[in-house]
Amino acid sequence: MTYDLTSVAGRRWLLLMLSLSLAACTLNPPRPTLPTPAEVTLPPPPVIVELPPPPPPDEVGPLLSYHQQLRKMTQGDMLKELSGLGLQQRSPRVAIQMGMVLMLTRGSGDLARAQALLDSVATATETEAQPFKALAQLLSSNCAETRRLAEHADKLASQQKDSQRRIDQLNEMLEGLKTIERTLPARPAVGPQAVIK
Repeated sequence: MTYDLTSVAGRRWLLLMLSLSLAACTLNPPRPTLPTPAEVTLPPPPVIVELPPPPPPDEVGPLLSYHQQLRKMTQGDMLKELSGLGLQQRSPRVAIQMGMVLMLTRGSGDLARAQALLDSVATATETEAQPFKALAQLLSSNCAETRRLAEHADKLASQQKDSQRRIDQLNEMLEGLKTIERTLPARPAVGPQAVIK
């Protein structure tokens, strides 16, 4: 069967054949060629990045802030704080906090108690005490120095009292001598006429 491509029917037939050819191309897409096993490359294994462990939490920073808060408290507030700490379960942190309060209350024996608490943390072998050891050693040496200075100041005050008492005794003796001197009779005047030949 032949169609005249110049006629309308021939052109329709040509369009129909082209449409069918295009439709056939889209129905059966070409198959992809699979690579041979020698051509297959495996992706590289995933890289495992080990992150460093997170840094330990800062245990000292909050204690330094706590010390600054204590310095703004009155003696009464510090005593309340100390009694509240005494009710808590003992831990290195609580021991340091109690030591800090006792360093500032300055009652009789408070520095010695503070130093004993701080020394217990500085020499502790528990892992819980490790973050606090350096701070405890620093505060303990501060307590020792403050105690030494306080003892020296007490010694100087005692020496000053003794010196003042001696000065007062010498002043009393001097006043007594002046009083005796005033009560003595006047000496006779010695002149040239009084000399007898």
